[in-house]
Amino acid sequence: MNIRQLTYYIAIFEQKNLSRAASHCNVAQSAISHHLANLEENLGVTLFTRKPRGMEPTAAGIKLYDHAKMILKAVKSAEQDIRGQSDAIAGEIAIGLPFTVMKAVGLPFMKAVLRDYPDVRLSIVESLSGGTFTNLLSSEVDIALFYNPQKDDRVSSRQILAEEVLCVGKHSIIGASDSVLTFDDLVKFPILLLRQGVSVRAVVDRPGILNRLEAQVPIHLNSVNGITTGLLAGLGCTLAPHVFVSDYLKSGELHARPIEGPLVNRRLFIGQLKDRPATRLVEAMTDLLLSLIAEEVNSGRWQAESNLG
Repeated sequence: MNIRQLTYYIAIFEQKNLSRAASHCNVAQSAISHHLANLEENLGVTLFTRKPRGMEPTAAGIKLYDHAKMILKAVKSAEQDIRGQSDAIAGEIAIGLPFTVMKAVGLPFMKAVLRDYPDVRLSIVESLSGGTFTNLLSSEVDIALFYNPQKDDRVSSRQILAEEVLCVGKHSIIGASDSVLTFDDLVKFPILLLRQGVSVRAVVDRPGILNRLEAQVPIHLNSVNGITTGLLAGLGCTLAPHVFVSDYLKSGELHARPIEGPLVNRRLFIGQLKDRPATRLVEAMTDLLLSLIAEEVNSGRWQAESNLG
């Protein structure tokens, strides 16, 4: 395999059509077909099934696509890093941010990049915390922030902060008191949670507790807007840090109560793949993100305990 073959292969996979792939790569269709045939012959597998509606990747084809994206991304990163030995920070970078982080520092981060790094082409991929971790593993992003990550030897990560998890909802659901809720109190409420898995793990990383909470969950959502809409409509309460609903707490539309026992905090990490060299661009964007997060925490706007010093 070579870089050209992998580039053509990705185009075929994404365009699902030889003609469109050839047009995308600005080469003749015969060249695209030739490289695909060589790949299949050299690997000894069929990478696509030819169908009337286009090229359908086989299981081997899907696996090769994942590898090809990682390889080409690493090559591009190396090229940018070697060429960028000057003082200027330049190049393309993709960063995965969970909703809470995007809400807290997304705007100042974008403003700072536009102001201070005119030669940087930034992509921000916002998703649930579990999604940012998955995007990092699949090389969709170069840096990711995520909560309560699972152990994975492919990822190098460091903890940034820990924040208290509160019970949040309308007064009609959780009461108007500021007193601490016990876990036995909590399981009596209708609770809106993210669908079980890596997303809900970002809030509650304790399987036994989650199983008990599940009995009180009328609706599962994998939508931050869905959770917020349900809270405001009085459909139930949820477990969330202060920053998640700070605007609604300030306006009085929602109320928050502390929780007693093991549901006390969640931990935010920043990470990247271990097999990727830390380029000057990655280092610069990481430093910028961490400085903005530290500023939010130190100002009190983000209620958390920082590990940033």
